Amino acid sequence: MHIYKLSGRNVDVTDAMRDYVEEKLSRLDRFSDQITDARVTLTVRDVRDAGRRNRVEVQLNVPHGIIRAEEHHADMYAAIDRAGDVLERQLRKFKTKYMRHRQDALPQPEPGLAEADVNAGVDDVAEFRPEIVRTKRFDVRPMSPEDAVTQMEALGHDFYVFKNMDSGGCGVVYRRRDGHYGLIEPS
Repeated sequence: MHIYKLSGRNVDVTDAMRDYVEEKLSRLDRFSDQITDARVTLTVRDVRDAGRRNRVEVQLNVPHGIIRAEEHHADMYAAIDRAGDVLERQLRKFKTKYMRHRQDALPQPEPGLAEADVNAGVDDVAEFRPEIVRTKRFDVRPMSPEDAVTQMEALGHDFYVFKNMDSGGCGVVYRRRDGHYGLIEPS
């Protein structure tokens, strides 16, 4: 079983919660050869929408990336269940991609072998291979982050790239799930 670093914000993590997290995330053990580190944060927030009161954030570090899930629910245990389901799907997809990459690196099979033989050992998950389907170029204008938010809203986008006139660096403003905005800037 994987050892997860478990912490709580505005909530005391009880032994029952700890056991439940371990039990629910133990189904990820079949991917344990790929998980290098795991962090779980349970948060209780004072929000109007009771369905978003309890938040579970899980971050799994895997070779060449991070797999992350964030789920909200009125019940903390239900949020843990949902996060576990999301992580399982993402890890299955990661494993499928990893297995296909390993197969591509192997010598190609002789012509005449059945397709089923070639894909043996790969999970039965239909793989979606995202690709860049459009390139867009634009002038990055100097402006304040507040002006960038205004531009983003005017365009109806979820993010906006701009040149920060205060720091001179490139920045990205984005709309957060909680309705507020975020700012990303390189250090």
